[in-house]
Amino acid sequence: MPPTISVSSTTTMEKPDQIPSVKPTADAIEPHTVVDADLERASLTQDDRDASPITPPSAPGTAASDFPDGGREAWLVVLGCWFALFCTFGLINCVGVFQQYYVHGPLAQYSPSAVSWIMSTQVFIMTFCGAVFGRLYDSHGPRYLLWGGTLTYVFGLMMVSLSSEYYQFFLAQSIVGSMGSSAVFNACLSSTTTWFFKRRALALGIVVSGSSVGGVALPIMMRRLIDEIGFPWMMRTMAFIFLTLLLVVCVTVKSRLPPRPKPFVLAEYLEGFRQPTMVLLVAGLFALNLGLFLPFTYVLLQAEAAGTPERIIPYLLSMLNAASIFGRILPGLVADMYGRFNMTLIISLVSAVLCFAVWIPADTTAGLIAFVVLFGFTSGGFVSLGPSLVAQISDIRVIGTRVGAALAVQSFGGLIGSPVGGAIVLAQKGQYLGLQLFCGCALLAGALLILGARYTLAGMKLKKV
Repeated sequence: MPPTISVSSTTTMEKPDQIPSVKPTADAIEPHTVVDADLERASLTQDDRDASPITPPSAPGTAASDFPDGGREAWLVVLGCWFALFCTFGLINCVGVFQQYYVHGPLAQYSPSAVSWIMSTQVFIMTFCGAVFGRLYDSHGPRYLLWGGTLTYVFGLMMVSLSSEYYQFFLAQSIVGSMGSSAVFNACLSSTTTWFFKRRALALGIVVSGSSVGGVALPIMMRRLIDEIGFPWMMRTMAFIFLTLLLVVCVTVKSRLPPRPKPFVLAEYLEGFRQPTMVLLVAGLFALNLGLFLPFTYVLLQAEAAGTPERIIPYLLSMLNAASIFGRILPGLVADMYGRFNMTLIISLVSAVLCFAVWIPADTTAGLIAFVVLFGFTSGGFVSLGPSLVAQISDIRVIGTRVGAALAVQSFGGLIGSPVGGAIVLAQKGQYLGLQLFCGCALLAGALLILGARYTLAGMKLKKV
């Protein structure tokens, strides 16, 4: 763990082109100085905000001035990562299509809750494996993760097209395909953070908007292809499309920092959790993931139960994801200006309110459309802002490990959220009120935990953090 930096308020600061003294301590980062500087593991006064962050001389490329925050190479990385998120997390945003097809098709003998384990495990594996792939990224860079992940992901999708039994869908989609997509997804998020500092939330927002565009286009494409050529050939077509796009990803995405091979040490995953801010932040992200995917998974089935016309149902997920395109870019832009913790807190609270005030009363087609559009916009920033929050309180040289550890913990929220929601619907004999309350409460709990993390940094002061 890098030494903790503490700069006394009474100490005279060095000139901007000098490295201030570094004093290792046993404590975590001093909260208020981190907020004032808005720099990873750094403490600078107002006069030094644009100077390099405090890092050891042996760590070239980690100063704030070393981040290009733009340029051809940086934006090519963003472009490649956008394609990657379109192919990986974009398919995650289509879980409602899989849920609806499996429940009415090859897995009709299983309950919706049992079927939802396929998609929830897919989300879990994709995020939990970040703990492993993040470490591999820090040691070896993104190249092997991208090529290996691409081949594994496409192979898993091909195997889904050949599946007919529950265990086959589970192994192919939830395990094999998800592990491949996780390798690509984590390599891209970590690579993006190495190119951007002041514009990091905006860059990640643009990257993650690829998943929203995928969530708009893919459900419509999948439903049309299922009707015309059947589910197996639909999956093969998707696999070939993803293979083409991911080859572009493998060529364009790279890290700005060289890899730092080192032996595996389990304790390094736990070092970040010595910070109260990190503990509260990850707990908040876990709670947000607990409720985030419930509308994506069950809104199509709820629409069927509410009597929504069949011609409209396939487009609900596309409406939700279309709104989240703006919800992933605009919050990132605002977050870079007014604080990433502040922005995450706001969208969490608003998303929770929408569940209580809009989703619960929505028993008509118009009400459901209003909810999916509003929820898509407000919840869009969760995926893009999460890694930027971890990066803000971490050393950039171990960003893969830190983000991976955070994703591993929050993945359990994605794992159990949908099955719990399905069990609630089953217990209420097809009614969705309990699921809606559970979703709203999970998001509200996440917002309160994010507020707690922000409090450890800046107290209750209204300032950028």
